[in-house]
Amino acid sequence: MENSKYPKFTFTWIGGVVLLGGLFIGTMFVSFFSTFWKIVFGENLSIKEWYLTVANAVGFSTAIAFFDFFIVRPTTKKRLNFNFSPTNFYTYLLIFPMMIGMMFIAEFITSQIPTTGPFFGEYYEFFNRLMGQLTDDPVVMIITAVIMAPVFEEIIFRGIIQKGLMNKGIEPWKAIVFSSVIFGLVHGNPWQFVGAVLLGCVLGLVYYKTKSLLLPMLLHGFNNLCSSLLITYTKNESFADAFKVSEWIILLIGIVLFSLFYYLFMKKYKVHYSEV
Repeated sequence: MENSKYPKFTFTWIGGVVLLGGLFIGTMFVSFFSTFWKIVFGENLSIKEWYLTVANAVGFSTAIAFFDFFIVRPTTKKRLNFNFSPTNFYTYLLIFPMMIGMMFIAEFITSQIPTTGPFFGEYYEFFNRLMGQLTDDPVVMIITAVIMAPVFEEIIFRGIIQKGLMNKGIEPWKAIVFSSVIFGLVHGNPWQFVGAVLLGCVLGLVYYKTKSLLLPMLLHGFNNLCSSLLITYTKNESFADAFKVSEWIILLIGIVLFSLFYYLFMKKYKVHYSEV
C-alpha cells in the first residue's frame, strides 16, 4: 500500500472545514462574477437556467481542490487521486437491483413523513417551490442531477470523507454510516434525508467492496435519473403513483430485491478489490 499511486490521507474536522471553505469561496467567486457581469453588461446571469449548474460545479471543484492542496499534498506528498476503474459485468448485475430495492424502501419510509401541519406543511410547500425552480428545464436538470451531482458528490462523500475516515482507522461500517448521514444532512430537508442516507449507505458499501468510485457514481446517477424522470412525467418522485400500486407493494418488492441482491453481493459472491 505504501507504493500505491492513491494517497492514504485521513479525514478530520479540519478537512471538513477546508471543504466548507473551498465550497464557500468557489460559490462566492461565481456570485461576484455574476454581479460584475450585471454591472458591466446589464445581464443578470443568476436567472439563467444553467447558472445553478455552473455555481455548483465551481463550488464543488474548489472544495475538492482546497482539500487536495491543504490536506492531501502536505501530509502524503501526493496529489489527490481516485480509482475509477470498471469491474466485471456480473457485479453490475448485482448492485443495480440492490439499488432499486433501496430506492423502493426509501420511498416508503419517506412517505411516512408528514407533509401537512404548522411546521411540516409550510416547510414542504417551500421545498416544493424550490424544487420547481430547479427543474424548469429538463435538460439542465439531467445535466445537474444525473451527471454533475454524482461525480462531485461521490468524490467528496465517498472518495474523501468515507475513505479518509477508513484510512484513519475507523471501522468501515461506521465510516459508511457517518458519511451517509452527512450526505443526508446537506440535502437540507427531511423528505430527501431518508433517501440520501440509505442511498449513501449502499454507495458506501459498493465503494468499500470495489474500491472504485465509478460504480457509486453510476448508481448515484441511476438513482437521480429515476427521480428526474418521475418528476418530469408524474410531477412527483413516487414509484407507487407511477406504477399505480400500493406503497406497501413497493415496500415488499424493495425488501425482496434489496435482501436478495445484498446477500449475493456480500455473501455468496465475495467481490473485493484492492487499490494498487
